[in-house]
Amino acid sequence: MVTYLPISSPFIRFAGRWVDDAFGVAAGYNFFVFEAALVPFEIVACNVIINFWSTSVPPAAIIAIVIVIYALVNLFAVKWYGEAEFWMALGKVLLIVGLLLYTFFVMVGVNPLGDRFGFRYWRDPGSFKPLAGQTGSLGRFMGWLQCLIQASFTIAGPDYVSMAAGEAENPRVVLPRAYKAVFYRLTTFFMLGSMAVGILVPYDDPTLTAAFENSAPGAAASPYVVSMIRLQIPVLPHIVNAMVLTSALSAGNSYVYCASRSLFGLALEGKAPKFLTKCTRNGVPIYCVIVVLLISLLAFLQVGEESAVVLSWFVSLVTASQLLNFAVMCFTYVMFKRALEAQGIDRNTLIYKSWFQPYMAYFAGTACLIMAFVGGYPVFLPGAWNVPTFLFSYTMIFVFPCIYFGWKFFKKTKVVKKEEADLQENMDEIAEYEANYVPEPYKNSFDKWFNKIFS
Repeated sequence: MVTYLPISSPFIRFAGRWVDDAFGVAAGYNFFVFEAALVPFEIVACNVIINFWSTSVPPAAIIAIVIVIYALVNLFAVKWYGEAEFWMALGKVLLIVGLLLYTFFVMVGVNPLGDRFGFRYWRDPGSFKPLAGQTGSLGRFMGWLQCLIQASFTIAGPDYVSMAAGEAENPRVVLPRAYKAVFYRLTTFFMLGSMAVGILVPYDDPTLTAAFENSAPGAAASPYVVSMIRLQIPVLPHIVNAMVLTSALSAGNSYVYCASRSLFGLALEGKAPKFLTKCTRNGVPIYCVIVVLLISLLAFLQVGEESAVVLSWFVSLVTASQLLNFAVMCFTYVMFKRALEAQGIDRNTLIYKSWFQPYMAYFAGTACLIMAFVGGYPVFLPGAWNVPTFLFSYTMIFVFPCIYFGWKFFKKTKVVKKEEADLQENMDEIAEYEANYVPEPYKNSFDKWFNKIFS
C-alpha cells in the first residue's frame, strides 16, 4: 500500500481513506498511545540499567533527570535529533553484532575460565521453562506462550519505516528495499539473539531470577552481562551496560518525537484539539511534546512499585496496542485490495506486491487479534488476579472500539464502499515528484559502500 501511495503517516490515513474515517481516528489514537506508552517504559528501563552500578540514587531522581533530558532535546535541540539518532542506531547495530560474536567465542571456550559450555544450558536445566506455578507439559507450553507474548512486544519495525514514506527520497524505489532489509535483519537479529541468550545463561540463574521476580539490585544485568559476570570477564559488563543505557535513552527520545508528531498529525486533521497545532519558531509542536512528557510521568509508578512490575505493565499496554496496530494494517490492506479489484486496477501493475494475498492478511490480522486477547491471560489464573495488570493488558482493546464508535456516532461517518474508495488522491504529486527526481550522486566510494550496507 505504501509503495503504491507513499504519503506521511500512511497506514493511519489509509485506514480513514479506504475503510472508515472513524477507523482511521481509532488507528491514529491507538498508534499515539503505543508510542507514548513506550516513553515511560524506556525511562523505567534506564533506571533499572543504572541500578547495575548503584542503587543509592533514588528512582524518582533518575526518572526526573531523564524526563528533563527528553524535554530539552525535543523542545530546544530537535535540529540535532536526526543526526544523533543515526549514530545511536549504528551503535545499536554494532552492539548486537558484537554480542553475537561474544556469544560464539565464549561458548567455544574463549573465556577466562576456559569453559567450553556450548549448548549445556539447553540440556540442564533445559530450553523450556515452565510458567511460574505450573508443571509438566502444560507448564512448558504456558511458558512458551508467555515468551510468544513477550516476543509480540518486539515486532515493531516495518510500521516505523512506513511512517517516513512521505519524507523519504524516491520512496517507491527505496521503501521496498527498506521493508525487506528491516524484515530480514530484524528476524535474523531476534532469532540469533534469542538463541544466544539461551546459550549463555540458564533460565534458573539466581541473578536473573532475582531480577525478574524480586526486582533485585542488578536487574539491569541482561543475560549477556550476567554471563560476563559468571565467566569472570572484567570491564566488558560495564561497557555493554553503558551501551544498553545509551540505547534506552535514544529509544525513549525517539518515542517522544514520534508520539508528539503522531498527535500533531491528528490535530492538523481536526481529530485532536486545535491548540495542539501550535508550533515554536523552530517548528516544534510544543503542546504535543508537553502532552507526551506528561504521559511519561507514569514512570513515577516505579516509586511505589517494583521496577520489574512496572516494566511488565508497560510491556502489556504496548504489546496490545501494537498488535491492534498490525491488525488495523491487515484489515486496511484487505479493503485496499478489494478496492483495486472493484476499480479494475491489476495488482501486477503495482510497484510492489506481497505473496499469498489476501490470505496472509487474513492470517496475520487474525493472529494479531488472538494474541492481543491472549496477552493478559496469566491474570486469570488461580490466585493471579491483579487489577493494574488487567487494565494495562486490555485497556486499548476496549478503548479502540469506543473511539471508533464514538467518532462514528458524532461525525456520522460511513464505511467506504470499495467502488468509491479514493485510490488516486496524491497520485499527481507523486508522479510529478518522480518525473523531476534526479538521484544525488555518491560523494565517494565509502559513501556508496555505506549506503549499500544500510539501505
